[in-house]
Amino acid sequence: METILNIDNFILEFIRLNIQNNILDKIMPLITKLGDMSILWLIISFIFLINKTYRKYGILIIASLILCIVVCNLIMKPLFARVRPCDANSIMNLLISRPKDFSFPSGHTMSSFAAATIIFSANTKLGVISLLAATLIGFSRLYLYVHYPSDVLVGLFIGVFLSIFTLYISKLTFINNLLAMHS
Repeated sequence: METILNIDNFILEFIRLNIQNNILDKIMPLITKLGDMSILWLIISFIFLINKTYRKYGILIIASLILCIVVCNLIMKPLFARVRPCDANSIMNLLISRPKDFSFPSGHTMSSFAAATIIFSANTKLGVISLLAATLIGFSRLYLYVHYPSDVLVGLFIGVFLSIFTLYISKLTFINNLLAMHS
């Protein structure tokens, strides 16, 4: 675990010393806001819900976001109780409000990649843009010093897994018939 923490701190320090600048200091808080309460992904899911072609995927995005809340906020964060880098090194001046919950895994990243993966399965072009947005949201969490790289990486993997699980469940006969009724 100490090796992972050393790598995490090395990457955060690299970002601070080599990437951080005045322009990104203004942009990254805006990018991270897109992931706050999954607002970007909920907007897209509601747009999908009003479009008959994509309605099923709108439902699946919402289902995957609910799974992310349960897995991340209700199970993993309390279980691991990892202190955020901004709390471990409190001399850092944060560009956003200090988060009050635990660090591991990154909920912003998890929900972003869960939604983006489902969007990708619905529409490849929109999916690529969504995956890019998810990547930027994940990076913003590092840039803003509120997550360790391992938080973001695990959030990415679990988000993709939960979206694939959601897509798989949607293909089961009972669920597929239920979704077809609402399309």
